[in-house]
Amino acid sequence: MSAQSPSTQSVKIITADPSAIGLFGLAIVTLVASSQKLEITTGLSYAIPWAIFLGAFAQLFAAIQDAKHNNTFGMTAFSAYAFFWFGMAASWLIKLGVFGATLAAGIDPKQLGFVFLGYLVFTLFMTLGAVEANKVLLIIFILIDFLFLGLTFDSFGIAAEVFHKLAACAELGIGIVSLYGCGASVLNAHFGRTFLPVGAPLGIFKK
Repeated sequence: MSAQSPSTQSVKIITADPSAIGLFGLAIVTLVASSQKLEITTGLSYAIPWAIFLGAFAQLFAAIQDAKHNNTFGMTAFSAYAFFWFGMAASWLIKLGVFGATLAAGIDPKQLGFVFLGYLVFTLFMTLGAVEANKVLLIIFILIDFLFLGLTFDSFGIAAEVFHKLAACAELGIGIVSLYGCGASVLNAHFGRTFLPVGAPLGIFKK
């Protein structure tokens, strides 16, 4: 009796596009944060949980899922901004004195300015990548460029009032456009057709 080799099966694991939940997380946290910058709301107490759970965890989840899709661009973008919101939430907690008076007294806004500057440079080259994604994503990244430009100059005290307003308006725009992008991602996949258009890539770097 001949020995039989064990049969092998290949199982294809399909994961959903995580862009919708990532954009939703980005939308909610930027809407909340921009309301504070625009002085529509006051304080940071309620902004912190949304920064952690929507801005950070939702985008980190999207990043992990994008990694499974072998999507380097999406994974890098979502994870970088997820950790940004983890950092901002922790910075706000320090500012509010949650970790003690010593840390709160040692705040230097210019340190955040260097963080924002680094994120501005990062977002600029990610904007180049968004050129070949879709127009909605490109608009979001351009608005993020203006957000970090405003935050950088505001933190360094250069025309702070003007750049603070620029950051606030850009952040509000990010929230609005990201909500649209979230809706488009969900409904286009759900209906299997272009229900909400996101715009074709510009075709500058890819032909």
